[in-house]
Amino acid sequence: MTQLEGLELTDHHMPVDAPGMPGQRPMPAQRDSSARSYHQRLPITLASGHGATVRDADGHEYIDCLAGAGALALGHHHPAVDQAIRDALDTGAPLSTLDLSTPFRDRFIERLFSILPTSLRDGQILFCGPSGADAVEAAVKLARTATGRSGVLAFGGGYHGMTQGTLALTGRRSAKEPLGALLPEVHHLPFPTAYRSPFRNGHQAGHRGAPSPAGATATQDSDVARATELAGGLVRWALTDDHSGIAAPAAVVAEPVQGEGGVHPMPSAFATTLRTTTRDTGAVLVADEVQTGLGRTGALWASEPIGLDPDILVMSKAIGGGLPLAVIVHRGDLDSWGPGAHAGTFRGSTLALAAGAATIKEVVVAGLPERADELGRRLSDGLRSVTGDDPRVGEVRGRGLMAGVELVDPQTPDGYGVPRPDGALATDVQREMLRRGVIVEIGGTHDAVVRFLPPLVISEEQIDRVVDAFAAALAARPVIAEGRGSDHA
Repeated sequence: MTQLEGLELTDHHMPVDAPGMPGQRPMPAQRDSSARSYHQRLPITLASGHGATVRDADGHEYIDCLAGAGALALGHHHPAVDQAIRDALDTGAPLSTLDLSTPFRDRFIERLFSILPTSLRDGQILFCGPSGADAVEAAVKLARTATGRSGVLAFGGGYHGMTQGTLALTGRRSAKEPLGALLPEVHHLPFPTAYRSPFRNGHQAGHRGAPSPAGATATQDSDVARATELAGGLVRWALTDDHSGIAAPAAVVAEPVQGEGGVHPMPSAFATTLRTTTRDTGAVLVADEVQTGLGRTGALWASEPIGLDPDILVMSKAIGGGLPLAVIVHRGDLDSWGPGAHAGTFRGSTLALAAGAATIKEVVVAGLPERADELGRRLSDGLRSVTGDDPRVGEVRGRGLMAGVELVDPQTPDGYGVPRPDGALATDVQREMLRRGVIVEIGGTHDAVVRFLPPLVISEEQIDRVVDAFAAALAARPVIAEGRGSDHA
């Protein structure tokens, strides 16, 4: 009998002299790579979840406005998803099938295609590895193969993954500067953001959080129009001017709402420019809907209301019902690959396909995109209301249940006349919201945007509690600044 045989190994009972573990056993957190991130800002141990709430190991309950970075459209343990997984297990179906046909695969494809944008319903699907990054890589790879070109155009503030290839497309410099050469021939242009934007005239920006009078609203609309026009002009220049210095690219990759970059919705006029210009120049338009897809922004696909009409739609997160699943759907005329040109071991996960099919059905039947639109307005309006004229709130923005509040230092304007982003304040607000029972994310420039990505099943009462927790957390900032009560999470 071996040393470990016959022992029940749990978190509370582990032999300290087992092979590879001399002496006292390290705590699990001590075994983690320093790349682990969320636990640094959200130091809780989750034990259970239901709907839009989770409980930690000490029994404290939290409203989950992180929700797997938007992957849990139906929240935790939705009955339809749980039942679909149980049913799949009860059939005895193989759990991993590569790209072999199964009833679960066929059902998922049928349901997904029934809700795709009309222009892609005659397209083709590719199951990728289980992450959104692999799907983005597949989209770029397909565009290069189909066009015979190699370059890619992306946008500042974009986020597409953490692999070598997707990091090249991502806007955040600090994530890729230590790595040296990444995917070659990737060029970035400014995304049309109006508040913190290189397209500003340099005048001092007003407060963007509270409900604005007519004059302020007109100024904001003017800022959006100016940013959209200039950003669109740069796209046309880059793709059509022989002296732009940018060789005709294989693909243009964009998010209809930039998430990690600070919750920046793409204006419809800019989407039109992207669609028209890429079509005219033969570039493949790729919409990264890994985080926006399946109802989060108030429509099934964030691309549709703004007219983006992509050639390749990239999906992950919500379409797996909380389990790892990633696919691309593309126009049929792009299908220039041979068998095995792109593969992945876990592209045929039975449980993910079952959970995903159940999630798609529930999102549609329950009208959750419309609910996200309604509750998103309640969330954004509530955040604007409680911030009042607080000068530390630069802007409240978003689309549907994908909202963000940019926090700033009003005493230190940047080169565009906008207060500098205050990442320290956002971190403090995140911590204080956790103390008050709400989990949120931060992102954007200097991580100064407090981000809200709750499940689409969150209730009105829970939305109001989230708003109240944000207001209280922001009000608590002076106490934190004096060094009292800064870490009670």
